[in-house]
Amino acid sequence: MSVAGGGGPHRPHGADAPCAAGAALYGRALSEGRVRAREAEDAPCLVDFGLLHPDLDDMAWLLPSAPSHALLRLLRGIEEDVAHERRREAELTAALKPFLALARQAAPRAAAAAPPDGDAAPRPPAIAVLRGLPRISDAICEAVAACSDEVLTVQPGGFHRIWDLGPAPPREQPLLSRGCRMRTLYQHTTRHAFPLIAHFERLDGDVEVRTLSEVTAQLVVFDRTVAFLPADRDCALALEIRVPALVGCLATLFDRLWQLATPLFPHPAPQPARGGVTARQRAIAELLTEGLTDADIAERLGMNVRTVRVHIAKLAQVLGSTGRTQLGYLIGQSGLLSPGGPGGPERTR
Repeated sequence: MSVAGGGGPHRPHGADAPCAAGAALYGRALSEGRVRAREAEDAPCLVDFGLLHPDLDDMAWLLPSAPSHALLRLLRGIEEDVAHERRREAELTAALKPFLALARQAAPRAAAAAPPDGDAAPRPPAIAVLRGLPRISDAICEAVAACSDEVLTVQPGGFHRIWDLGPAPPREQPLLSRGCRMRTLYQHTTRHAFPLIAHFERLDGDVEVRTLSEVTAQLVVFDRTVAFLPADRDCALALEIRVPALVGCLATLFDRLWQLATPLFPHPAPQPARGGVTARQRAIAELLTEGLTDADIAERLGMNVRTVRVHIAKLAQVLGSTGRTQLGYLIGQSGLLSPGGPGGPERTR
């Protein structure tokens, strides 16, 4: 674990809230023109955010990126995230379109078969399109009130609470206090980008958090009976799914991802570099061998393109590669992607 300025472990943070050690080192790099790579071990955020990058002529040094260029790259990352969410919206709409049509066809039959007793509570639809944040919030409130066992959550792309489908205030603690369990999946990059642990440390109850290189779209499942999916990037449109087969499929998908994931809270699994290769670099190496571009890898792993290229440069240095084609060959020959190979993760299930 790196220590920032000797005053404790480096705490993950966003680019908009630089740590003291990172700010001091970046300022010195701008003044002096470069800093030694080992000095950045106390402030890994500088490489992650693209503020420092390897000197290709001497990998023992790091060069500073111009602040204006770094800002443009970070803003470009936001633009890429927006484009990614738009693609997710189109894919999700296409995937569920047949079920929406089925629900519309079944609605008149259900209404005709309803008992005449006006006091009987109507059954919720199998698939409901929730429009507007107030309606989404109300539906989630109802699901929270009825939840008695567990909440399963997938959060790609960053740290969000499960309530981000709507504007409702946090409700994790009341759920935990009445005996519910919470299981949440994030991407590995969340370990470095946001104060994730601090949020969950404030909760008292059965909470577990794990991370993967890649996860599915955002998902919340209550008691394996109702699931919520955002249907647009602004979270102003969501789907409430109560079809047992669909909800069961989503819960099973979560279970399989959970078994593959690396524990983060409350007992984080160590992820030391082995053979000079970190778990994040191993994930990048695997996608490199699939022929993905730097931009594709960044999108799949929730990273910005600049950070991906920094890690590719480190892989090339470790494996002794002088070109991208040679790097792919050396990755295959090194055993890097085999179970237990250099940099292979040691998962605790």
